[in-house]
Amino acid sequence: MPIDAALAERLYLKARAERWRVPLERFAEALERGAERGAKLDTLHLEDLALACGCAAGDEEAWEHFIREQRPTLYRAADALDPAGGARELADGIYGELFERSLFRYFHGRSSLATWLRAVLAQRHVDRVRAERRLEPLPDDGGSAGSVGPAEAGPHENRCRELIGDALTRAVSALPSRDRLRLACYYAQELTLAETGRILGEHEASSSRHLARTRKALRGEIERQLREQHALSAAEIAECFAASSQDAGELDLRQLLRMEPASTERVARSREDRKESRDDRSTVRGRT
Repeated sequence: MPIDAALAERLYLKARAERWRVPLERFAEALERGAERGAKLDTLHLEDLALACGCAAGDEEAWEHFIREQRPTLYRAADALDPAGGARELADGIYGELFERSLFRYFHGRSSLATWLRAVLAQRHVDRVRAERRLEPLPDDGGSAGSVGPAEAGPHENRCRELIGDALTRAVSALPSRDRLRLACYYAQELTLAETGRILGEHEASSSRHLARTRKALRGEIERQLREQHALSAAEIAECFAASSQDAGELDLRQLLRMEPASTERVARSREDRKESRDDRSTVRGRT
């Protein structure tokens, strides 16, 4: 529904949208989308809506503010969902979608950004749990449905992990050295985004964006290899990723992302200079 121009301008000023260089017309469009979904304009979280508009438009300062203010909230929510750290992978995936600007269109300001992000993360977590349960095999006639002992991987799962591992190795080796170093710092060496950025001479928000872009590129390259070289269908590729995410097998990120001696020295110096508390770490452990 069209928004009165005077009302749109008043809400624009109230949202302080000029901070993120959001044009009035773009903000008015965001208000209209919210109104179309039944939102009451006087109850919207206007500053969060303006920030989302700025991030969606690619404003550097808006994105840095978003990362600084919202990432800790999302990671705390991820740790609450899965203390073992598995939900942080989902959190990083959400940031990747946000950076590609495809997810911001679903935010209409009816809740705060923090509440919306937690809701998106919780839904992704539920979807993954449901998907994993659908893939669980039925117990054998002679077995117990309540058995919790570890299941031995079958030939299909082993083959999936082998295909993913080979494709990932080739994809990583084809990356520019700077991207490999960033991955090695963040995943293999478990440095924070801030520490990774210092080593590479970039802001931690830039490190976050580059990591999201690299992860997306790696997945796309792996899917391409599986599709073109092994003639796998989309469903078979999804099964391979699922098998690999549950158990990476012999895949060793430290070996795969091995660094040159000079880079290793830079990481060591960063570890010695570390001043951040362990509770504030923003690392994702485990899988790519």
